[in-house]
Amino acid sequence: MKNSKWICGFLIATSCMANAAAPDPTALEILQKSVSFQTSVGSQQTAAYAAWLRDTLLAAGFAATDMQIEPQFEGAAATATFTARWPGRDASKKPLLLIGHMDVVTAKREDWVRDPFTATVDGPYLYGRGVKDNKFDISMMVATLLKLKRAGFVPSRDIILALTGDEETTGKGAHRLAERYRHAELVLNGDSGGGKLDNDTGAPVSYGIQGGEKTYVDFTLSISDPGGHSARPTATNAIYKLSNALVRLEAHRFAVQSNELTQGYFRATAPVTPGPVGEFMRRYVANPGDAEAVEGLARQPEIVGLLRTTCVTTQVAGGHAPNALPQRATANVNCRIFPGTTIASVQQTLQQVLAEPGITITHDASVTKEAPASPLRKDVMDAVAKAVHARFPKLPIVPTMSPGATDGRDYRALGVPVYGVSGLFIRPADDFAHGLNERVPLDSIEPAVAFWESLVRDLSR
Repeated sequence: MKNSKWICGFLIATSCMANAAAPDPTALEILQKSVSFQTSVGSQQTAAYAAWLRDTLLAAGFAATDMQIEPQFEGAAATATFTARWPGRDASKKPLLLIGHMDVVTAKREDWVRDPFTATVDGPYLYGRGVKDNKFDISMMVATLLKLKRAGFVPSRDIILALTGDEETTGKGAHRLAERYRHAELVLNGDSGGGKLDNDTGAPVSYGIQGGEKTYVDFTLSISDPGGHSARPTATNAIYKLSNALVRLEAHRFAVQSNELTQGYFRATAPVTPGPVGEFMRRYVANPGDAEAVEGLARQPEIVGLLRTTCVTTQVAGGHAPNALPQRATANVNCRIFPGTTIASVQQTLQQVLAEPGITITHDASVTKEAPASPLRKDVMDAVAKAVHARFPKLPIVPTMSPGATDGRDYRALGVPVYGVSGLFIRPADDFAHGLNERVPLDSIEPAVAFWESLVRDLSR
């Protein structure tokens, strides 16, 4: 491959394996083709992408009767889910699920340096919308299934590839698939976890396995008032009342919480984190009640979500005319709720903190899921460690809890253990998921296929 010399040079410069192979050609081709499908909301290409994945698996010998494309919604919002089953030898065993999402966030060509829906190799990177989130791991999973099929591998239990098309929007596809596969043994989620490389040297720092995520809830705050003429101000201005309530919310801090995921994260990360932040981590592990350590960690945007439930105002609206007193003022408060804490208890806390008579707090219960953290199962942890250490011996395996939300929450809500295990190793400085000029290092492709092959072999027994 013409880029192999450059790629290997990049590997040497970034302290990765200098003798690494060029990207797996099948995996690279799948990833490039995947990016070419414009699967952002309104583009209506998700079903076509699913059909291409189905045809790719069909050509490798997977049965048409074991694959299903299910349309979702109609019109501009049309999308689809895709499932593919690889039957195992033992029908009594529960299936292993591989999940991810085919949809991507919107990208405007005029904002990008390159066409976001044409996968472009430029130097050591592959660029394109969704090339990381989440088409990288979808492509690696599919490439792995093709590789195992060619090798004559037959799993002991069913392997089910279950892909959604609305993770970035409604999330309803995951709800339907989770209900269908609620009997699964476990779920491997390619939309979370993964390896961290040092920004300066490119050397491996740690591998994160996501075992939980916070509950995502949007609360709508609303205050109504009779209003009136702006020339005759009153003491019950809805905008002022809402503003005062939001100031009280800004000052509130939810209680510090921890679980085995966050404790494991801080315990594993502290030794490799320099400076005051590393010291705060060590102190927090030793004493979660250390207020100074908590405050020091809470000042770090990438850490604060691991300490407690957070609620922040993200949108406000009010009034109906420039020369009239507002009859209504509303705000959206986005909460990321620590696993084990109920939505109802957070809503009650908000009511107390806002302390504003007449304010109403509502949320859409149909799109919220309370999900417990998954246990750190020994078989899963051992399989992940084996797959990672084949490339980077002794690299720390770090449990993580996502402050955001993935399709995994729907499975966890039904009691199915889910583990975020992306095959990608990347520098934080290279992570442009959801942003402009999204990219992945080309040298991450070959090891990611090896990673997924190891995991699937071990956990489909």
